[in-house]
Amino acid sequence: MSTVLQAIIVGIPLAWHLGLTAVAYWDAGRVGLEPPKKWAAITFCLPIIGFFIYLFERSELSYDPETDPYRGNNFNVHPSRADDTPLPSRGDDRLSPLEDDEDG
Repeated sequence: MSTVLQAIIVGIPLAWHLGLTAVAYWDAGRVGLEPPKKWAAITFCLPIIGFFIYLFERSELSYDPETDPYRGNNFNVHPSRADDTPLPSRGDDRLSPLEDDEDG
């Protein structure tokens, strides 16, 4: 195998790997994910997966509760399921379906 081909096979992935590590280090310091060295180490030690871990963690910084459609436990129910009995959850002060029947 020629040295040029070996350099291409090893050099291009290595350049991408080091580039993604540098981007994670630079961007972590810019957006406030502290410490940036930690994110560079994660990206360096877990080549592609580490960069995606960084991206997912970075996306959590931009969470805005005002635009969250599920804020306040509101969710859309399909019309065919609208008359189903809801299951009680922790801290739920609504009456159970059995207590509703006893009152009426």
